[in-house]
Amino acid sequence: MNYYEQRFGADMVRRMIPRMKAVAEEYGINMEYGGYIGNTFNSHRLIWKAREVGGSDLQEKVVESLFKAYFEENKSLGEEVVLEECASRAGFSDSLEFLSQSELGKHEVKQEMQQYGHDFQCSGVPMFIIDGKYVLNGAQESDQFLRVFAKLS
Repeated sequence: MNYYEQRFGADMVRRMIPRMKAVAEEYGINMEYGGYIGNTFNSHRLIWKAREVGGSDLQEKVVESLFKAYFEENKSLGEEVVLEECASRAGFSDSLEFLSQSELGKHEVKQEMQQYGHDFQCSGVPMFIIDGKYVLNGAQESDQFLRVFAKLS
């Protein structure tokens, strides 16, 4: 919780966490906030590789598995064994070999981070880029998305 308080301020966290838990519960997600927030770069490498191997379908499954590990199971996304579990649960069978080679995907992920940082001032997640021009940062209410979608129609 200290990380969130340092990043967003204690008052914001007191309002944000109960709201996030309530919204998650509506979708059957039992959110916890006890997971260790460490270096998540390898999880980003895994997400990148999943897209390379299995397209957006596999990538989405890996992301869902990572979210489950962190938000529901209080696991650290900085631990290779957790990343391997997540990949396996998502159906990404060759992830262990990939994760053990720390240089694979490193350049590509850093390049994507720089690109999104420059093009969209991205400095954290979640960040939603809709139609390549509308940006929503952080957890948003559904009406924010509906406003953007209305602009597109």
